[in-house]
Amino acid sequence: MKPHRDFLSIVDLSKAEAHEIFSKAHLYKISTPPASLAGKSVVLLFEKASTRTRISFEVGIARLGGHTIVLTPEGSQMARGEPLKDTARILSGYCDCIVMRTFGHDRITEMARFADIPVINALTDREHPCQVLADCFTLEEIFGPLNGRKVAWVGDGNNMANSWIDAASLLGFELSLACPEGYDPDPAVLDAARERGGAINLLRDPAEAVKGAIAVNTDVWASMGQEQEAKIRQKAFKDYYVTKELMEGADKDAVFMHCLPAHRGEEVSEEVLEGPQSVVWEQARNRLFIQEAIMDFLLQQKG
Repeated sequence: MKPHRDFLSIVDLSKAEAHEIFSKAHLYKISTPPASLAGKSVVLLFEKASTRTRISFEVGIARLGGHTIVLTPEGSQMARGEPLKDTARILSGYCDCIVMRTFGHDRITEMARFADIPVINALTDREHPCQVLADCFTLEEIFGPLNGRKVAWVGDGNNMANSWIDAASLLGFELSLACPEGYDPDPAVLDAARERGGAINLLRDPAEAVKGAIAVNTDVWASMGQEQEAKIRQKAFKDYYVTKELMEGADKDAVFMHCLPAHRGEEVSEEVLEGPQSVVWEQARNRLFIQEAIMDFLLQQKG
């Protein structure tokens, strides 16, 4: 049995464990975190570019007293074709945790299968669990427990949407997604969430999706690796644009969320992004505390 647990998807946690992580994150936000990574090394294996994820993990590791190693394919033997399973076993012999940001979700599952240290998903094409866990933490700071609340997603059924689906099924809130036809979330993720009892609504009309929602979420129309589809996506997503008028259809106290980077004038207006309902800067800041809490939690767990 693997001696430690991984965090590849939000549903790798129980509801109680998610709230344990939230409690740790709250403490780390208001006070100096414990030196729980003292004498430990964490490797950041990044196959995709990053700003917030990389910096928040590096700062978090330092605040917990640990040592960071940043590894890219170009700076390692992976560029010369060394198998991922070999890399996983080598890293396990040197380090205490692997944080991986990659393309296909199969790559991180392979890393986790062959590594005998915790593996954290810092983004794959299918899921972005660290981001969405931080976003749920942000909402709980503002609104309290999310059970029975409604959250809306407007736009692409991408990795963010998939992780929001997982979060809804875990934390007990209703999720309404408005996606253009042909850009729905992963059906396997959706089906699994509904089997767990998740209240997930898949819609086409953004105005219908945001009704009564305490949060309206969106993301760029073309994510990393989809740049060649940008013109096609601009046509498909032209009606999936978060404006002040759309926000007015949500709950009167609703907030706007975006994982960033944002394209002002495409998926969201400047007025909304920079307006009083926007919590995008706070949700970005909360990535630091949630990721500290995830690392601390995992390194105390046994498989």
